[in-house]
Amino acid sequence: MHTSKLQSEAWQALLSHGESLRGKHLAELFAHDAQRFQRLHRLFGPILFDFSKQSIEEPTLGYLLDLAREQGLAKCMDALFAGERINSSENRAAMHWALRLPPERVCEVDGEDITGLVHAQLLRMDKIVTKIRAGQWRGATGEVITDVVNIGVGGSDLGPLMVTQALTDSRLPAAAELNVHFASTMDGSQLSQLLGGLSPHSTLFIISSKSFSTIDTLTNAATARHWLERELGERVGLLNCHFLGVSSAAGKMTEWGIPEYNQMRLWDWVGGRYSLWSAIGLPVALSIGMHGFRELLRGAHDMDEHFREAPWEQNLPVLLGMIGIWNTNILGINAHAILPYDGRLKELPNYFEQLEMESNGKSVNRSGEPVDYATCPIVWGNVGPNAQHAFYQLLHQGTEAVTCDFIVPARRYLEAQHDEAAPELVAQHELALANCLAQSRLLALGDAAVEGAEALPPNKRYRGNQPSSTLLLNELTPYSLGALIALYEHKVFVQSVIWDINPFDQWGVEMGKKIAVDTLEQIRGQGADLASTDGSTAGLLERILRG
Repeated sequence: MHTSKLQSEAWQALLSHGESLRGKHLAELFAHDAQRFQRLHRLFGPILFDFSKQSIEEPTLGYLLDLAREQGLAKCMDALFAGERINSSENRAAMHWALRLPPERVCEVDGEDITGLVHAQLLRMDKIVTKIRAGQWRGATGEVITDVVNIGVGGSDLGPLMVTQALTDSRLPAAAELNVHFASTMDGSQLSQLLGGLSPHSTLFIISSKSFSTIDTLTNAATARHWLERELGERVGLLNCHFLGVSSAAGKMTEWGIPEYNQMRLWDWVGGRYSLWSAIGLPVALSIGMHGFRELLRGAHDMDEHFREAPWEQNLPVLLGMIGIWNTNILGINAHAILPYDGRLKELPNYFEQLEMESNGKSVNRSGEPVDYATCPIVWGNVGPNAQHAFYQLLHQGTEAVTCDFIVPARRYLEAQHDEAAPELVAQHELALANCLAQSRLLALGDAAVEGAEALPPNKRYRGNQPSSTLLLNELTPYSLGALIALYEHKVFVQSVIWDINPFDQWGVEMGKKIAVDTLEQIRGQGADLASTDGSTAGLLERILRG
């Protein structure tokens, strides 16, 4: 019979400690400890991690780290960075960390020079980026490329889109005007809107797909190809001049029509949602230049080294991950909000949704047994100032407990660069900072943060005691963003070890796509009788087919 991991010694000690804290309000914890922030925050480079508003005390960290030791976190970390095949269901390594190794850091796995492979592709990427940004890449009719459309979905879209938008201030001017766009939806709506405003003479498409078999991406790619052929004619060199490919399937790229010199590679040991650091990040490099892209990699690599080497008591990924375990498994909180207070980070919640829920949204452990404890919470969020007008009502006065991560840069508009020209922008950033700090304070303390709260009617009272962390960046730069993303990647890994699940596969998304193939045949009148499906689907199909 399967024995629950919750029966282990460290789990039981943690559960018992949780009972001793149950009922203590965060306002009480702050009132009794004037040094709480000093004890419950950590620093790494440009990131300050404040977890003093979490419902923990300093001894809680000891219990959490005892659990990490019991669950074999150190051994699993060693296996990750040794290139072992820790993605057991697909018999693959998970070496996204190798994508950001510096060239002098030798890494060989199974006799293969991983560092050499990675930097050969970075060099290929550098040449392509330099040529396009210099205005030397021309379309089939001789026009300079002015617009690049990245066609991908999931990890081939969310990461490049998020980082490109986040680093708008880091964009370096190119010799030629260059605009970067993204299309991912399989219904073609995004692509259709884009094509209506683009010139086929000066548009380049990047087809990004690890397998080069994703129907969403290939359908959009075919539409782009037909658009070019319709507008420019089926002329020689059309595919050579207007398409780049990024995939682990070189043969499929060639079969589609992308010449070898327009192809960039990634590898089976890179999961899609961890592929931003590879040539999948080409749109980022086109936007901010290769120097900026390498700074992104450097920030992530430095976080890798911190994760590998820092004592766990000071280790940001370990602490962030284990505090999440505390909230999910001890406090029973099953919702987690990502709340950036900077409009450049508007896609960050979507990116972290995929990173966390596609990785750890599992109910079967590595041995194939069903788990009897909660795993990944529901992750959601929005830009904080917008979220305040959308769902903060529930956070403050609803019936659900929600943990929150507030993410904000301390500095936005630097004096020497912006003050004289736009002092109002400095004031706006100060407003965002004030709201970020005020909202997290009110969520934690509730009425204790409101003067005269006891005289207010019930509908104006605040229960507080909603746990949150604040990640304060010095500035939002390629380096700090790289470090932040890697921090969350490693957090996900830490939690997967504690829950004994594989964070590097995603079988849950596959069956629905397979069933969709049969359903498509039915919609097109080629499939089996509608009676072969369930009543609801049959009814909906009948309505669709009637027109």
